Amino acid sequence: MVQFDGLRPARLKVGIISAGRVGTAVGVALERVDHVVVACSAVSRASRQRAERWLTDTPVAPVPDVAGNAELLVLAVPDTELAGLVSGLAATAAVRPGTIVVHTSGVNGIGVLAPLTAQDCIPLAIHPAMTFTGAQEDISRLPDTCFGITAADEVGYAIAQSLVLEIGGEPFRVPENARTLYHAALAHAGNHIVTVVADALDALRAALSGNELLGQQLVEDAPAGIAERILGPLARAALENTLQRGQAALTGPIARGDAAAVAGHLTALEAVDSQLAQAYRVNALRTAQRVHAPEDVLEVLAQ
Repeated sequence: MVQFDGLRPARLKVGIISAGRVGTAVGVALERVDHVVVACSAVSRASRQRAERWLTDTPVAPVPDVAGNAELLVLAVPDTELAGLVSGLAATAAVRPGTIVVHTSGVNGIGVLAPLTAQDCIPLAIHPAMTFTGAQEDISRLPDTCFGITAADEVGYAIAQSLVLEIGGEPFRVPENARTLYHAALAHAGNHIVTVVADALDALRAALSGNELLGQQLVEDAPAGIAERILGPLARAALENTLQRGQAALTGPIARGDAAAVAGHLTALEAVDSQLAQAYRVNALRTAQRVHAPEDVLEVLAQ
Protein backbone atom coordinates (compact mmCIF):
# COMPACT_ATOMS: atom_id res chain seq x y z
CA MET A 1 0.00 0.00 0.00
CA VAL A 2 1.36 3.41 -0.97
CA GLN A 3 1.99 5.65 2.04
CA PHE A 4 1.15 9.36 2.13
CA ASP A 5 2.50 12.12 4.31
CA GLY A 6 -0.57 14.23 5.02
CA LEU A 7 -1.93 15.32 1.66
CA ARG A 8 1.44 15.14 -0.05
CA PRO A 9 2.00 11.81 -1.80
CA ALA A 10 5.27 9.94 -1.48
CA ARG A 11 7.37 9.81 -4.64
CA LEU A 12 5.54 7.30 -6.80
CA LYS A 13 6.58 4.90 -9.53
CA VAL A 14 4.27 5.85 -12.39
CA GLY A 15 3.13 3.70 -15.30
CA ILE A 16 1.34 5.25 -18.25
CA ILE A 17 -1.00 3.48 -20.66
CA SER A 18 -0.64 4.97 -23.23
CA ALA A 19 1.83 7.65 -24.37
CA GLY A 20 -0.72 9.65 -26.34
CA ARG A 21 -1.24 13.37 -26.15
CA VAL A 22 -2.76 13.35 -22.66
CA GLY A 23 -0.68 10.53 -21.19
CA THR A 24 2.60 12.09 -22.24
CA ALA A 25 1.71 15.53 -20.89
CA VAL A 26 0.58 14.05 -17.57
CA GLY A 27 3.76 11.95 -17.37
CA VAL A 28 5.99 14.98 -17.90
CA ALA A 29 4.02 16.97 -15.31
CA LEU A 30 4.43 14.19 -12.73
CA GLU A 31 8.13 13.82 -13.42
CA ARG A 32 8.64 17.55 -12.93
CA VAL A 33 7.44 17.14 -9.32
CA ASP A 34 9.81 14.20 -8.76
CA HIS A 35 7.59 11.21 -9.45
CA VAL A 36 9.24 8.69 -11.76
CA VAL A 37 7.59 7.32 -14.89
CA VAL A 38 9.05 3.82 -14.83
CA ALA A 39 7.34 2.56 -18.00
CA CYS A 40 4.82 3.50 -20.64
CA SER A 41 3.01 1.72 -23.44
CA ALA A 42 3.04 3.10 -26.97
CA VAL A 43 1.58 1.29 -29.95
CA SER A 44 1.41 3.80 -32.77
CA ARG A 45 4.45 5.41 -34.36
CA ALA A 46 3.28 8.83 -33.18
CA SER A 47 3.01 7.60 -29.59
CA ARG A 48 6.46 6.06 -29.70
CA GLN A 49 7.96 9.26 -31.06
CA ARG A 50 6.16 11.27 -28.41
CA ALA A 51 7.48 9.00 -25.65
CA GLU A 52 11.02 9.22 -27.02
CA ARG A 53 10.85 13.00 -27.14
CA TRP A 54 9.18 13.82 -23.82
CA LEU A 55 9.78 10.76 -21.63
CA THR A 56 13.36 10.21 -22.67
CA ASP A 57 14.38 7.98 -19.75
CA THR A 58 11.20 5.90 -19.76
CA PRO A 59 11.21 2.47 -21.41
CA VAL A 60 8.34 1.57 -23.71
CA ALA A 61 6.97 -1.76 -22.49
CA PRO A 62 3.98 -4.09 -22.97
CA VAL A 63 0.84 -3.14 -21.06
CA PRO A 64 1.15 -5.91 -18.41
CA ASP A 65 4.70 -4.81 -17.59
CA VAL A 66 3.67 -1.17 -17.32
CA ALA A 67 0.81 -2.09 -14.99
CA GLY A 68 2.79 -4.50 -12.85
CA ASN A 69 5.60 -2.08 -12.04
CA ALA A 70 3.46 0.93 -11.17
CA GLU A 71 2.36 2.37 -7.85
CA LEU A 72 0.39 4.99 -9.77
CA LEU A 73 -1.08 3.65 -13.01
CA VAL A 74 -2.41 6.26 -15.43
CA LEU A 75 -4.86 4.98 -18.05
CA ALA A 76 -4.81 7.65 -20.77
CA VAL A 77 -6.50 5.73 -23.57
CA PRO A 78 -9.50 6.99 -25.60
CA ASP A 79 -12.88 6.75 -23.88
CA THR A 80 -14.01 3.95 -26.19
CA GLU A 81 -11.05 1.77 -25.18
CA LEU A 82 -11.11 2.34 -21.44
CA ALA A 83 -13.61 -0.31 -20.34
CA GLY A 84 -11.93 -3.00 -22.43
CA LEU A 85 -8.50 -2.09 -21.07
CA VAL A 86 -9.74 -2.25 -17.46
CA SER A 87 -11.41 -5.60 -18.05
CA GLY A 88 -8.23 -6.98 -19.59
CA LEU A 89 -6.05 -5.75 -16.72
CA ALA A 90 -8.41 -7.26 -14.18
CA ALA A 91 -8.70 -10.59 -16.00
CA THR A 92 -4.92 -11.00 -16.08
CA ALA A 93 -4.39 -9.66 -12.53
CA ALA A 94 -1.77 -7.36 -14.02
CA VAL A 95 -2.25 -4.61 -11.44
CA ARG A 96 -0.99 -5.12 -7.91
CA PRO A 97 -3.39 -4.58 -4.98
CA GLY A 98 -2.97 -1.11 -3.48
CA THR A 99 -2.07 0.49 -6.81
CA ILE A 100 -3.59 3.91 -7.43
CA VAL A 101 -5.37 3.58 -10.79
CA VAL A 102 -6.19 6.87 -12.48
CA HIS A 103 -7.99 7.34 -15.77
CA THR A 104 -8.10 10.66 -17.62
CA SER A 105 -11.48 10.24 -19.31
CA GLY A 106 -13.91 13.12 -18.95
CA VAL A 107 -17.18 11.28 -19.44
CA ASN A 108 -16.37 8.37 -17.10
CA GLY A 109 -16.29 8.35 -13.34
CA ILE A 110 -14.86 5.55 -11.23
CA GLY A 111 -17.56 3.04 -12.16
CA VAL A 112 -15.58 1.99 -15.21
CA LEU A 113 -12.72 1.00 -12.89
CA ALA A 114 -14.91 -1.40 -10.86
CA PRO A 115 -13.07 -4.60 -11.96
CA LEU A 116 -9.82 -3.17 -10.60
CA THR A 117 -11.47 -1.70 -7.52
CA ALA A 118 -12.63 -5.24 -6.71
CA GLN A 119 -8.95 -6.25 -6.73
CA ASP A 120 -8.12 -3.69 -4.01
CA CYS A 121 -6.87 -0.92 -6.29
CA ILE A 122 -7.62 2.72 -5.49
CA PRO A 123 -9.86 4.10 -8.28
CA LEU A 124 -9.59 7.74 -9.34
CA ALA A 125 -10.97 9.72 -12.26
CA ILE A 126 -8.77 12.78 -12.88
CA HIS A 127 -9.70 14.65 -16.03
CA PRO A 128 -7.80 17.73 -17.24
CA ALA A 129 -10.28 20.28 -18.54
CA MET A 130 -8.02 21.15 -21.45
CA THR A 131 -7.74 20.42 -25.15
CA PHE A 132 -4.64 18.52 -26.28
CA THR A 133 -3.13 18.80 -29.77
CA GLY A 134 0.17 16.98 -29.25
CA ALA A 135 2.17 20.21 -29.35
CA GLN A 136 4.58 21.45 -26.70
CA GLU A 137 1.90 23.83 -25.45
CA ASP A 138 0.05 20.84 -23.97
CA ILE A 139 2.74 20.46 -21.33
CA SER A 140 3.07 24.16 -20.54
CA ARG A 141 -0.72 24.58 -20.19
CA LEU A 142 -1.23 21.65 -17.85
CA PRO A 143 0.00 23.30 -14.62
CA ASP A 144 -2.68 26.02 -14.93
CA THR A 145 -5.47 23.63 -15.87
CA CYS A 146 -8.49 22.70 -13.77
CA PHE A 147 -9.00 18.96 -13.19
CA GLY A 148 -12.33 17.24 -12.59
CA ILE A 149 -11.82 14.56 -9.94
CA THR A 150 -14.07 11.69 -8.86
CA ALA A 151 -13.17 9.15 -6.17
CA ALA A 152 -14.78 6.42 -4.09
CA ASP A 153 -14.28 8.11 -0.71
CA GLU A 154 -12.65 11.05 1.03
CA VAL A 155 -9.27 9.29 1.11
CA GLY A 156 -9.43 8.94 -2.66
CA TYR A 157 -10.41 12.59 -3.05
CA ALA A 158 -7.46 13.60 -0.86
CA ILE A 159 -5.06 11.62 -3.05
CA ALA A 160 -6.50 13.02 -6.27
CA GLN A 161 -6.49 16.56 -4.91
CA SER A 162 -2.90 16.23 -3.79
CA LEU A 163 -1.69 14.90 -7.15
CA VAL A 164 -3.38 17.74 -9.04
CA LEU A 165 -2.13 20.43 -6.67
CA GLU A 166 1.40 19.05 -6.94
CA ILE A 167 1.57 19.65 -10.67
CA GLY A 168 0.10 23.13 -10.32
CA GLY A 169 -3.46 22.34 -11.37
CA GLU A 170 -6.73 23.24 -9.67
CA PRO A 171 -8.85 20.24 -8.61
CA PHE A 172 -12.64 20.32 -8.39
CA ARG A 173 -15.07 17.56 -7.43
CA VAL A 174 -17.40 16.03 -10.04
CA PRO A 175 -20.00 13.60 -8.63
CA GLU A 176 -20.13 10.21 -10.32
CA ASN A 177 -23.65 10.84 -11.64
CA ALA A 178 -22.68 14.23 -13.08
CA ARG A 179 -19.73 13.13 -15.23
CA THR A 180 -21.73 12.98 -18.47
CA LEU A 181 -23.22 16.45 -17.98
CA TYR A 182 -19.80 17.79 -17.00
CA HIS A 183 -18.25 16.31 -20.13
CA ALA A 184 -21.06 17.62 -22.34
CA ALA A 185 -20.40 21.16 -21.07
CA LEU A 186 -16.70 20.90 -21.86
CA ALA A 187 -17.34 19.39 -25.29
CA HIS A 188 -19.84 22.14 -26.09
CA ALA A 189 -17.23 24.79 -25.33
CA GLY A 190 -14.00 23.12 -26.35
CA ASN A 191 -15.22 21.37 -29.50
CA HIS A 192 -18.02 23.48 -30.88
CA ILE A 193 -16.08 26.71 -30.60
CA VAL A 194 -13.67 25.19 -33.13
CA THR A 195 -16.54 24.58 -35.54
CA VAL A 196 -18.01 28.05 -35.08
CA VAL A 197 -14.68 29.78 -35.65
CA ALA A 198 -13.80 27.53 -38.60
CA ASP A 199 -17.18 28.34 -40.19
CA ALA A 200 -16.62 32.05 -39.60
CA LEU A 201 -13.19 31.81 -41.23
CA ASP A 202 -14.71 30.10 -44.29
CA ALA A 203 -17.28 32.86 -44.64
CA LEU A 204 -14.67 35.58 -44.21
CA ARG A 205 -12.38 34.04 -46.82
CA ALA A 206 -15.31 33.89 -49.25
CA ALA A 207 -16.02 37.57 -48.61
CA LEU A 208 -12.42 38.74 -49.06
CA SER A 209 -10.84 36.42 -51.61
CA GLY A 210 -9.87 38.12 -54.86
CA ASN A 211 -10.10 41.61 -53.40
CA GLU A 212 -6.71 41.90 -51.72
CA LEU A 213 -4.95 45.24 -51.50
CA LEU A 214 -1.78 45.74 -53.52
CA GLY A 215 1.03 43.83 -51.83
CA GLN A 216 -1.31 42.13 -49.36
CA GLN A 217 -1.12 38.42 -48.58
CA LEU A 218 -3.59 36.43 -50.66
CA VAL A 219 -6.66 35.11 -48.88
CA GLU A 220 -6.12 31.34 -48.82
CA ASP A 221 -7.37 28.30 -46.92
CA ALA A 222 -4.03 27.73 -45.15
CA PRO A 223 -4.11 28.60 -41.43
CA ALA A 224 -2.42 31.67 -39.92
CA GLY A 225 -3.48 33.89 -42.79
CA ILE A 226 -5.23 37.23 -43.02
CA ALA A 227 -8.61 35.72 -42.08
CA GLU A 228 -7.15 34.39 -38.82
CA ARG A 229 -5.52 37.74 -38.08
CA ILE A 230 -8.84 39.49 -38.55
CA LEU A 231 -10.94 37.12 -36.46
CA GLY A 232 -8.32 36.28 -33.82
CA PRO A 233 -8.48 39.46 -31.73
CA LEU A 234 -12.28 39.59 -32.01
CA ALA A 235 -12.79 35.96 -30.97
CA ARG A 236 -10.29 36.19 -28.11
CA ALA A 237 -11.89 39.39 -26.81
CA ALA A 238 -15.38 37.87 -27.04
CA LEU A 239 -14.25 34.82 -25.06
CA GLU A 240 -12.48 36.84 -22.38
CA ASN A 241 -15.40 39.24 -22.08
CA THR A 242 -17.82 36.33 -21.66
CA LEU A 243 -15.68 34.71 -18.97
CA GLN A 244 -15.43 38.03 -17.12
CA ARG A 245 -18.88 39.54 -17.72
CA GLY A 246 -21.13 36.64 -18.65
CA GLN A 247 -23.96 37.24 -21.09
CA ALA A 248 -23.51 41.01 -20.75
CA ALA A 249 -20.54 40.60 -23.11
CA LEU A 250 -22.87 39.96 -26.06
CA THR A 251 -22.82 42.58 -28.83
CA GLY A 252 -24.04 42.61 -32.42
CA PRO A 253 -27.34 42.63 -34.31
CA ILE A 254 -29.21 40.16 -32.12
CA ALA A 255 -28.30 42.05 -28.95
CA ARG A 256 -29.53 45.21 -30.70
CA GLY A 257 -32.69 43.57 -32.00
CA ASP A 258 -31.73 44.27 -35.63
CA ALA A 259 -33.88 41.76 -37.53
CA ALA A 260 -32.97 43.20 -40.94
CA ALA A 261 -29.25 42.65 -40.35
CA VAL A 262 -29.82 39.07 -39.23
CA ALA A 263 -31.94 38.39 -42.32
CA GLY A 264 -29.19 39.84 -44.49
CA HIS A 265 -26.61 37.60 -42.86
CA LEU A 266 -28.69 34.51 -43.61
CA THR A 267 -29.13 35.50 -47.24
CA ALA A 268 -25.41 36.14 -47.72
CA LEU A 269 -24.41 32.89 -46.03
CA GLU A 270 -26.96 30.88 -48.01
CA ALA A 271 -25.34 32.09 -51.22
CA VAL A 272 -22.01 30.65 -50.06
CA ASP A 273 -23.01 27.46 -48.22
CA SER A 274 -26.50 26.39 -47.15
CA GLN A 275 -25.12 24.28 -44.29
CA LEU A 276 -23.14 27.24 -43.00
CA ALA A 277 -26.30 29.35 -43.13
CA GLN A 278 -28.18 26.70 -41.18
CA ALA A 279 -25.43 26.55 -38.54
CA TYR A 280 -25.61 30.34 -38.18
CA ARG A 281 -29.40 30.12 -37.85
CA VAL A 282 -29.22 27.54 -35.04
CA ASN A 283 -26.62 29.47 -33.07
CA ALA A 284 -28.37 32.79 -33.66
CA LEU A 285 -31.69 31.36 -32.48
CA ARG A 286 -30.11 30.14 -29.25
CA THR A 287 -28.48 33.55 -28.80
CA ALA A 288 -31.83 35.28 -29.39
CA GLN A 289 -33.52 33.04 -26.84
CA ARG A 290 -30.88 33.77 -24.22
CA VAL A 291 -31.21 37.55 -24.60
CA HIS A 292 -34.99 37.53 -25.10
CA ALA A 293 -34.65 39.20 -28.49
CA PRO A 294 -37.63 41.00 -30.08
CA GLU A 295 -40.24 38.89 -31.84
CA ASP A 296 -39.23 40.04 -35.33
CA VAL A 297 -35.72 38.67 -34.78
CA LEU A 298 -37.14 35.31 -33.70
CA GLU A 299 -39.44 35.29 -36.74
CA VAL A 300 -36.49 35.78 -39.11
CA LEU A 301 -34.62 32.90 -37.50
CA ALA A 302 -37.63 30.59 -37.47
CA GLN A 303 -38.18 30.79 -41.23
